[in-house]
Amino acid sequence: MKLFPLYKYPIRIFQLGVVLLTLFAGCATAPRPVLPALPTDLPSRVELGEVPFYPQQERQCGPASLAMVLEWSGVAVDFKTLSGQVFTPGRAGTLPPDMISGTRRNDRVAYPINSLPVLLREVSAGHPVIVLQKLPRLWSSDWHYAVVIGYDLESEEIFLRSGDRSHLAMDFYDFESTWQAWHRWGLVTLAPGTLPADFRESVYVKALLGLEQTRHWASAELSYEAALTRWPESLSAWIGLGNSRYRQGNLAGAVTAFQSAKEFSPQSGVAHNNLAHVLAEMGRREEALTAARQAVDAGGPHAATFRITLNEILGH
Repeated sequence: MKLFPLYKYPIRIFQLGVVLLTLFAGCATAPRPVLPALPTDLPSRVELGEVPFYPQQERQCGPASLAMVLEWSGVAVDFKTLSGQVFTPGRAGTLPPDMISGTRRNDRVAYPINSLPVLLREVSAGHPVIVLQKLPRLWSSDWHYAVVIGYDLESEEIFLRSGDRSHLAMDFYDFESTWQAWHRWGLVTLAPGTLPADFRESVYVKALLGLEQTRHWASAELSYEAALTRWPESLSAWIGLGNSRYRQGNLAGAVTAFQSAKEFSPQSGVAHNNLAHVLAEMGRREEALTAARQAVDAGGPHAATFRITLNEILGH
């Protein structure tokens, strides 16, 4: 029998490119970026003074930025250890996937953002945001990580912890021009069970996959439970919750989650299959057979595996 992990169904893992593309700097002056429509329901000014500051050492803006947000989220940071986890000497820097994996390795949810309105909403909720910028130099430009800790809507400024400066103010236009070069890559680091201010179910549930993949099952369970307080009919969250409970040996809790998944999504073969798997392991054979047959009837791309589950319960 096969218990389908959430990271194989029904959503795909968000992956960033492994290598930063080289962008050629032109001689012409870059056009002034057009700002998107900004939220009108935010406080006019926010500054998260409680975010710690790690001055950047040589090429260490990635580890420094990650250390700031991890410590803010409650992680006891050893900078040397963290740098060893995410810094690549051969590239003299840190790639975005390493920032994500470093977040997950430290038992935190790596929640991606990619727009100024979402960034402002997260900061207004008290969540600092790591951003990847392309800073202009006289003859070239440098990739650089910084942490957004605030904004002022009236003066149209973003406040950052950047390099060796604990408070750097950039106007929205300058910030956008440096941020858009890598598709406005941004990262919010959340403690397990903490929801983002941004209401995007699929993005948050995808972010929770990292906790499963790094075997932080208790944190995954807590985070899926939090997701279900906002999206109570989320198939993905119910399946993730069931898987997390199962991995911790809580079979009864897993059954409850998978039963909820199939109640909200009765055509989900994965929900029926996972339920059958756990029921069979608990010795509840007749109930397991019913669930396995329902999975086979649901069909879909995993139909062959559903058939294997049924045959194993039947003893074939």
